[in-house]
Amino acid sequence: MPMRKTATPAADERPRCRWCTSHPVYIEYHDREWGVPERDSRALFELLCLEGAQAGLSWWTILSKRDRYREVFHGFDPARVAAFGEKDIARLLKDPGIVRHRGKIAAVIGNARAYLALEAGGTRFGDFIWSHAPSSRGAATPGRSTSPESEALSRSLKKQGFRFVGPTTCYAFMQAAGLVDDHEPRCWRRGAGVRSAPRAGRPQR
Repeated sequence: MPMRKTATPAADERPRCRWCTSHPVYIEYHDREWGVPERDSRALFELLCLEGAQAGLSWWTILSKRDRYREVFHGFDPARVAAFGEKDIARLLKDPGIVRHRGKIAAVIGNARAYLALEAGGTRFGDFIWSHAPSSRGAATPGRSTSPESEALSRSLKKQGFRFVGPTTCYAFMQAAGLVDDHEPRCWRRGAGVRSAPRAGRPQR
């Protein structure tokens, strides 16, 4: 997620992070999801895959396609996605509702298999992710795109067989999942992990 220097007011005049445009969908995402600590393993898996799909694109592109991603990847159920094969990849490459990039589609499937292998070994995916959180959620750092923690998470994920999980992707994932609080100082959602509404989008598991 791009971060800029100061917060900006949207339609309701509450100051928000500069990347948050006045579009209602973006405002809803910013106010109810981005930066709210997420510990549900399957929700984290979905978010990691979507951040990987974003590589080289805008987050708006992915956010606008998220519902379709959830449909074609069966709610990001790792067991079902891990069973996908070449016919499924060919089918998905024809679907205009997602990013039609063979490598990114194959990465979601491979990541589902890596997720299952990790959990079969006795490690809960959510615990694995949060073990890489910094000791303090810290202050917003405008313009920052990586951190020592995102670099460590990237290395760990790659070691487990995950793909499209470079340090920049991992930092954006950590921002979105609330491992760090990068809402800008004047943003009304600063401190979202302390005074958050329930995270929108999917039930907890």
